[in-house]
Amino acid sequence: MPKIFEYFGFIFYFYSNEHEPIHVHVLHGGKESIFELIMMNGELVDIHIREKHGAEPLQEKEKRTAEEFIQKYYRNIIEKWVKFFVLKQSIRSTNIKKKL
Repeated sequence: MPKIFEYFGFIFYFYSNEHEPIHVHVLHGGKESIFELIMMNGELVDIHIREKHGAEPLQEKEKRTAEEFIQKYYRNIIEKWVKFFVLKQSIRSTNIKKKL
C-alpha cells in the first residue's frame, strides 16, 4: 500500500494490486474515498469519486479538498502510478506543507 502524498492530515495512496483507471485512495480522519482520474489526450478532464466498500466516505468538504489537491498534483500522481505499476519501481511519499 504505497503512500504517495500527505497533505494536512490527508493521506493519498495506492493499493499494491491496483487496476485501471488510474485512481488514488484518500484517507482522512478514518474516512476514505476513491478518486478516479479521467484523462483525455494526456490532460485531466474529470475526476470521478466513488466510495470504498466497507469504509465510511469522506465528508463533502474533505472530498472538495482532496479533489482540489488531485487537480493540482495529477501529473505527479500519474507519474507515481506509472513508476510503481508499469515500471515496477519503488516510489517515495511526498509531504506537501503548503496550502493550495
